[in-house]
This record gives sequence, structure tokens and C-alpha cells, in this order.
Amino acid sequence: MHFIVPQWPAPENVRAVQTVRTGGCSLPPWASFNLAGHVGDDPAHVAANRQLLAAQLPYPPCWLEQVHGTTVVDAAAAPSGSIADASFSHGPGSVCVVMTADCLPVLFCARNGSAVAAAHAGWRGLQAGVLEQTLAALAVPPEDVLAWLGPAIGPENFEVGEEVRAAFMATDGEAQRAFRPGAPGKWWCDLYFLARQRLEKAGVRHIYGGEECTVADSARFFSYRRDGVTGRMASLIWLQPT
Repeated sequence: MHFIVPQWPAPENVRAVQTVRTGGCSLPPWASFNLAGHVGDDPAHVAANRQLLAAQLPYPPCWLEQVHGTTVVDAAAAPSGSIADASFSHGPGSVCVVMTADCLPVLFCARNGSAVAAAHAGWRGLQAGVLEQTLAALAVPPEDVLAWLGPAIGPENFEVGEEVRAAFMATDGEAQRAFRPGAPGKWWCDLYFLARQRLEKAGVRHIYGGEECTVADSARFFSYRRDGVTGRMASLIWLQPT
């Protein structure tokens, strides 16, 4: 099992990791560290992979049933499998986690180490306001928040229809800067740019990450756009006792 550790100036009591596709027991096309039970993988392999992950964590992860919405739950109180696309924590004892395979995972923490959160931001959730809802649940002044953008589909590989561009521009005309023309009726979309734009407009000034592309890096990342049937990675964050 291998991790990416976010490169951001988080406080000492904040811990965060991003899984990659290697180091597990799932067979192709889910090879090998798939953590999702809804993608057709052998449930025993998923359970084994989750057990491997849990052994590296101080508390149980708060797994969500993600639906591309904007619901945010308290990881300390929500039952595992809650229907939501983000979770937050205001103290030690729980791990916030989201799963992705092209959608954008965003991790948040307070600069003083008092709160953390994780959000799943596909284009629908991002457009609908999942990042803003997560910031509201975090209950920290936005200028005191750090955000890390995890591995997602990059702007060279995310082709979308006119309806996606229109949806973002209906909310903010400046969103047009995230789109460049593709084939007739299609646009290349920069999900990272849109996320940074939303976070900055919400008052977040400290934004990190956003350099990866899940489609382009098949050795490290699952990608639904690239492979169709594939696994899911996890982005996790929690608070250690101070």
C-alpha cells in the first residue's frame, strides 16, 4: 500500500493521506488497491483493502455513499454509508474520507488545527456548491482555511458538453476561463481552475495541490474516464490529539 502525502503547511496535529491504485489485492480491472464496494470488484478484496487501510489509521474512516450532491455530515456522528459528498471533524476520533477516480477530492483544515474536512467534487457537485457547503460546515473563517486539491482528471483530458459550461457560467460568467473549445459542441474543462475559482470567491486564500491528472497517470491512479470499469482511491484527513 502506498500513499501520497499532501504538500501543504498544515498544522502538526492534522494528518492527511491520498491512496493510489497500488499495494492492494484486487484483480484487474480493479488492480489493486480498490476501496469501493459499488464498482463490481470482489467484496472480499474490497474488505481486505479497507482492512489494510484501517490498520494505518488511528480511527475508523467515515465512508460515504457519494451521490454528486452537496450534503455535508459530521464524521464523528454520521453512520458509515451515509448519503453525502463531504464530511467534517472538529476533534480527534474520526477520519473524513471521500473516494474518487477522476472527480476532484478536496481536503480542508483550519490553520490553527481545530477542524478538518474532505469533499468529493465532481463537476455536478462543484457547480452545485459542495465546496461552499463544506466550508460552512467547517465553521472556520475562510481566510484561516487551507485547501488541498487531490488527484483528478486534468484539463487536457476532461472533455464536456455545452451543458456543463452553461451550468457553471450561469452561476459565474468568469467560469468561462476554465473552458477551451474542443470538438463541435464540446469543451475542454479545467476542474482544478473551477475549484480554485470557487474557493477564492468564498474567501479561501491558501490553496495547494492540483497538479495531477488521473487519466494521464495510469500507473498510480484509477480513472473512470479512461477505463470505464475501475477502482476508486481515497482521500483522508483527521485530527490527532494535541
